[in-house]
Amino acid sequence: MDQASDVRTLALGETSGTVPLARDFTRTALHEWGWLPAATADRRAAAEDVLLVVSELVTNACLHAEGPERLRVLRLPKILRLEVTDRGAGTPAPRTPHRSGRPGGHGMFIVQRLCLDWGIERTPGAPGKTVWAELSSPA
Repeated sequence: MDQASDVRTLALGETSGTVPLARDFTRTALHEWGWLPAATADRRAAAEDVLLVVSELVTNACLHAEGPERLRVLRLPKILRLEVTDRGAGTPAPRTPHRSGRPGGHGMFIVQRLCLDWGIERTPGAPGKTVWAELSSPA
């Protein structure tokens, strides 16, 4: 596999429709990598999980972190890594205790449940952060 073909980057900024744009961008990458159209229900569910996690990460950046600057989608041998870079200083965390009946606050809980791992990377001396999440590649 060509390393460059396994990374897709989308610049985000002061545009409307950021979440649908990020979903469409990710869906296109999944088509190019053969995840979609899905041959089985499990593969379809895996692709839908990726799109849901992208939506949650970008939405969180819009609501809590002064907006997203960049989305990167990386295909690695056994995982798919999503990275959303924003300008915010805050630290995302699942709301605890999680109350499914209350509106809002479900984004990072969903990310935590669907992903193998997730975290935050900061560059010392630079504003903002990158929130990343990793999901299993479909079998």
